[in-house]
Amino acid sequence: MNQLIFTAAQKISHNRIKCLDYQHVHITNILKGAPDTLLKVAELNGLMGSARIASITESETILEIVELNKTPPPQIPLSIILALPRPQMMKRILQTVATMGVKDLILIQSNKVEKSFWQSPVLYEEEINRQIILGLEQGMATQAPKIHFHKRFIPFMEDEISSYTQGKNGYLADMNTHPISEKCDKQKESIFAIGPEGGFTENEVQRFVQAGFAPVQLGQRILKVETAITVVAAQFQCSGFRA
Repeated sequence: MNQLIFTAAQKISHNRIKCLDYQHVHITNILKGAPDTLLKVAELNGLMGSARIASITESETILEIVELNKTPPPQIPLSIILALPRPQMMKRILQTVATMGVKDLILIQSNKVEKSFWQSPVLYEEEINRQIILGLEQGMATQAPKIHFHKRFIPFMEDEISSYTQGKNGYLADMNTHPISEKCDKQKESIFAIGPEGGFTENEVQRFVQAGFAPVQLGQRILKVETAITVVAAQFQCSGFRA
């Protein structure tokens, strides 16, 4: 945890916040916090700054905000369409997109996605928010990516995808095309589609192409989904883009 992210629900007054669970454990066990210790803090989707420990007990830590005056780093000009991955991978992916500054994560059904994945507790709102905050705490940022769900592939492609692609360059991860470094304009708002383990089917690929997505290659090696997301996001992290 490089900074502590707090939410509106944690505020107990205009300048005091309560920390429980993993945040309290981290403050006490890892940081060895004591009253008057200064910590880096930030408000979810807000500013960054510092707070001091006002009190600490066995079960909770109370922080008093000293200042919130630093603007977080901008999000990168990237949204990701992702075939819903296996639940055990989903937590890491949520943290990664938050850490890297991805704006939107659009989770979709595809032919190779087991429908049972949609019932996983990792997709509950509380768990999603928890993983995103962990990612923001790692990345020293505050802006949470927006998470969207589309459980039917064809209706998504026919009726919904245009609402996400408007004004953006569209790209599709594909092993048999030009490298991403040659094809992507990383200075423009972009949306990138990444398939499941085993990739999109040929029919699904054609639907993305028809929707204006340009196939690009992430490299000559076959990557895990979570690795592919990091590779794509890193291209935009290193582009020098500023909002």
